[in-house]
Amino acid sequence: MQQNTFSGNDPIGQFFNWNETMWSEMQKAKLGDNPVSQALSQVNSDDLQVFYQAVSTNPMRLLDMQMQWWQGQLAICQNSMIRSMDNSTESLVADPPGDRRFKHQSWKDDPHFDFMRQSYLHFAKSLTEMLDVVEGVPEPVRQRLSFTFRQTINALAPTNFIWSNPELLQRTLEEKGANLVKGIELFQEDMAASADLLKIRMTRQGAFTLGQDLATTPGEVVFRNDIFELIQYGANTDTVHQTPLLIIPPFINKFYILDLKEQNSLVGWLRDQGHTVFIMSWRNPGKEQASIGFADLIHSGTMEAIRVIEQITAEKEVNAIGYCIGGTLLASTMALYAARRMKPRVKSATFLTTLLDFTQPGEVGVFINDPVISAIEQMSETQGFFDGRQMAVTFSLLRENSLYWNYYIDNYLKGQEPSDFDILYWNSDSTNLSAACARFLLRELYLNNRLSQPGEVKVGNFGIDLGKVKTPSYFLSTKEDHIALWDSTFKGSGLLGGDTTLVLGESGHVAGVVNPPSKNKYGYWLTDAAFDTPEQWLASARREAGSWWTHWQQWVTPHLGDSSVPARAVGSEECPGLMPAPGRYVQQTLPVED
Repeated sequence: MQQNTFSGNDPIGQFFNWNETMWSEMQKAKLGDNPVSQALSQVNSDDLQVFYQAVSTNPMRLLDMQMQWWQGQLAICQNSMIRSMDNSTESLVADPPGDRRFKHQSWKDDPHFDFMRQSYLHFAKSLTEMLDVVEGVPEPVRQRLSFTFRQTINALAPTNFIWSNPELLQRTLEEKGANLVKGIELFQEDMAASADLLKIRMTRQGAFTLGQDLATTPGEVVFRNDIFELIQYGANTDTVHQTPLLIIPPFINKFYILDLKEQNSLVGWLRDQGHTVFIMSWRNPGKEQASIGFADLIHSGTMEAIRVIEQITAEKEVNAIGYCIGGTLLASTMALYAARRMKPRVKSATFLTTLLDFTQPGEVGVFINDPVISAIEQMSETQGFFDGRQMAVTFSLLRENSLYWNYYIDNYLKGQEPSDFDILYWNSDSTNLSAACARFLLRELYLNNRLSQPGEVKVGNFGIDLGKVKTPSYFLSTKEDHIALWDSTFKGSGLLGGDTTLVLGESGHVAGVVNPPSKNKYGYWLTDAAFDTPEQWLASARREAGSWWTHWQQWVTPHLGDSSVPARAVGSEECPGLMPAPGRYVQQTLPVED
């Protein structure tokens, strides 16, 4: 992006010059040669045509909705006139539950801003309801338009603009525009660090140092290949369980979400329970790794990790934990063992927020269609990878008001850097996906849902069947997960052939998993009752206070081996320690320099 040089004593004028440049640059990126942007635009245009056609077949319904909006707007006008003379009169339109955008008191006390707030919320509700009630719109089109409408509505919120946000106006006047100048600097830094889409920082850059502030559990890298590093953590007890534990993080994220600050570290807690803990740290792929596919992640990834663990510990089985798409990889690995008629190497399998059936992929499903996936494949083939910074923005936009626009306001309009938050620091530390993996993940798993169909996914010459996996499994899903819907993860558990234990945690995809017992923050639900629907399962479940971590430890106890063994040394003669944890691969930041 073109860098501006600001001088003089007119910060407001500087801001407007920057604002013009900013929108110009963003439009260039949006309208450029990015095939994904073009595909999304074309899909949206086609969806709108379907919607307009459906509306045109019932003009009286449209007229009725317009009249309802108009009557509501007239009532808001009347209410605002009364409130300008009598401020004790209540507003007609309340903030939606959980909406924190209008928490500044002026949105309620000042009739002008209250009118703006009410009008905006009334329009947003009317537009959303119009999409819901129009008949003749196919459900996939309705879901995509719902996402598009929501993005448009929330982008146009009066809170996002200086002159329509009382808090920003007051701050700008008090600081004489210094907040805007600081915001310009932050925007330029973020734009320079972004790919095609603006990636807004969620925490202060340089807030943490891996190995010093995060990922501090003592350990050593005991194996490295072109795909992953295997870290073994030192024992924290005099004796350890016989069966070692392998953690498989998602290969689209960095592993240290499970080893944040010491008090939030699942890895650290597992050591305290007497486990010999190994974790895979995936390489951040660049162009040279373009051809590394899902089968490679099995053969040279999980299966290789299990081989190395046997070499170090002399144990032929592991207990395994797979997180998110790492759980999908774990299930596929076990299915390949079964397809090859090999002895199962996984004694128990734990799946954290893991999809095996991709029929309902959550809100990310709005991007799952052939034109968009084809465009992503085209771009990934050119680059050699799917840029992790674009993935990060996409996931942020699934919760745009809490993960995008609030940071836009705070960073660029208030001119303040975000606070230091370990989970958001990890969330911003993006990783790429190799071109081959991106193609398989999006087309074969998400679009075609082949993993749910026996034999449809082939690893080498073997078609894998999840039903052949007889390993006992523990499924932890989270109630507010928008990436892996809990009812979808529970549905996928039925594809496996072994006994399954279903647990539903509170909160979302990350906070519901990273839930240390010491904080006593989120509980979970359990039931052994048979069920046909998610609602039926939840209705029969009982809520337990405390962390799922302690429940899992009770569940895994029968799979820990016949006896404890003396605490194991890290590494072996054949697999000596290569460097201290957290290792080399986790330090790779985007863009990756090969």
